[in-house]
Amino acid sequence: MSSLPAGWYKDPADPTTQRYWDGEGWIGKAIPADAVPPDGPPPAEEPPPPAPAEPASPAAPVTAAPPQAWAPPPQQQQAPPPGWGPMPPPPPGWQPPPGWQPPPGWQPPPGWQPPPGWQPPPGWQPPSGWQPPPPGQMQPGQQPPPGWNYTPYPVVARPHGFALAGLGPRLVARLLDILAVLVLNVVVNGYFAYQFWQEFRPTFRASMDAAENGNAFDVQPASGRTEALLWVMLIVATLLWLLYEAPATASSGQTLGKRLMRIKVVSVENTEPLGFGRAFGRWARLGLWTPAWGCAGFGLVMQLIDSVSPLFDQKLRQAFHDKTARTVVVALPPDYQQPVPAPRKAHPTAPPTTPDQTEGQSSDDSAHSR
Repeated sequence: MSSLPAGWYKDPADPTTQRYWDGEGWIGKAIPADAVPPDGPPPAEEPPPPAPAEPASPAAPVTAAPPQAWAPPPQQQQAPPPGWGPMPPPPPGWQPPPGWQPPPGWQPPPGWQPPPGWQPPPGWQPPSGWQPPPPGQMQPGQQPPPGWNYTPYPVVARPHGFALAGLGPRLVARLLDILAVLVLNVVVNGYFAYQFWQEFRPTFRASMDAAENGNAFDVQPASGRTEALLWVMLIVATLLWLLYEAPATASSGQTLGKRLMRIKVVSVENTEPLGFGRAFGRWARLGLWTPAWGCAGFGLVMQLIDSVSPLFDQKLRQAFHDKTARTVVVALPPDYQQPVPAPRKAHPTAPPTTPDQTEGQSSDDSAHSR
């Protein structure tokens, strides 16, 4: 006897219809699957009216066939009817009775999910081979079976649909930018570097000679002009770095190194240009430590800490200067084209004057001056 209670279920032979299951078999006519079934079993089918008997022909004698035992067709003896499958799933909200166990070998239909809030009975074990659905397909309020270990999938952020830039491309882009700023310093800061070396060379040679003669290596104090030239070079290097990075980041989000590595700085809330104020704030958190290199390298240490800070942000890979400006660095796809800013509309002014109007106006002015 089947353990499925009586009720309306989808017909296994034709999933587009539903029929009534009385606990022993299917009865009544099938109705569409989306139709509202009656509360109880379907009404009994009326037998069709008997066909009128045709009069027997007097010319052909009627001979009675010998009685034979009824047997089902061969195809019914060999296999179930076409479309027959396992028992249909229970209706929504159905709860198994206490202590109920599924039949041996029973497997849930493909795609079947337990109803919201369903709790397995005490001692129930999932069927052999049953796999829990992915985390995104679990319904609200649904509880996994006892003993099931849930492993959440990692969520990868994609700001504005772009993938986050990798740490390798960001490092290469920063090294390329440092090389570009170094070239600028050779051109602009070369004179101050030459003057610094001329001032520092006697002190350096005296210290080296003392070390060669067996005396203790003692660095001679630098002169006041040497320290002044050092601070001038550090300030000029800071200004060159600012002029190189801040305007490019403000307008397009890309310096030369970022453009070559196809990465871009965007704000967290939108993809519009950052503007100079926001780009300056992002650069200042990192670049303003440059003059502090003269303080026993303290500024260089702070810049190194800022540079490795994306390693500790697994969500958006933001460095400290990115958190200050609320920006992220994204990787651009190969077919990405930099948007061209729309031209600004000119303010309405007086219509332009033609050469004839200008000439007439000048003659009127001269006549008025007379």
